[in-house]
Amino acid sequence: MSKILDTSNCKHCAYRSWAFNKLDQQALEKIDSHKTEVFYEKGEVICTEGEEVNSFLYLRKGLVKLLTTEKNEKEHIISIGKPLDFIGLLSIFSNSNHIYTITAIEDSVVCFVDLEVIKGLMRQNGKFALDFLEKSSRVADDVINTRISINTKQLRGRIAYILLFFANHIYNTSEYELPISRKELAQLIDMSTENVIRILSEFRKDKLIEIEGKLIRILDGQRLQRIYDLG
Repeated sequence: MSKILDTSNCKHCAYRSWAFNKLDQQALEKIDSHKTEVFYEKGEVICTEGEEVNSFLYLRKGLVKLLTTEKNEKEHIISIGKPLDFIGLLSIFSNSNHIYTITAIEDSVVCFVDLEVIKGLMRQNGKFALDFLEKSSRVADDVINTRISINTKQLRGRIAYILLFFANHIYNTSEYELPISRKELAQLIDMSTENVIRILSEFRKDKLIEIEGKLIRILDGQRLQRIYDLG
């Protein structure tokens, strides 16, 4: 169940991102006075598609999924957010309402900062504003590139991609617990759940990976990379 935490000082926060390093003590104190830190348990919704955007969201700890719901109520995961990500950037400057739902897929801590405070600091600090615009562009580029990387591959290439994604970009280890279900994995890479299960089983038989429940152990990362490269 979500709960508000004792707010840490931005100046001394070990999780402070590069963007906030551009701010002086007075600006950091202003953020501190307009910030709320909230802990979310795995599975809890952080914000909902269609809700008004009134805060800047910074993921301090945990993992989250960003998803949209189609008219037929089918969910589609568009991205995974990791620690130090600005998880609301695709909405805050171009839309008055969130364009996706954000849900914790691991226990997570999110910093909510009054959006008007962030916009005010951007007006006053050109370097801070440029860094934010650069980060926003990178987030959009990453989402587009991820979709291209997935949608241009065959089924085996898509599974190889996501297994390597969690190993290399999320956990930095070849052994990890998959934080999402087989169904969510299918939503992320545009496959049926049945095909996800089938190809994971094929990879296990081919000695590419070992699977124990949610535990994934990559045995041959080079072969997985070749499968992804060849599509």
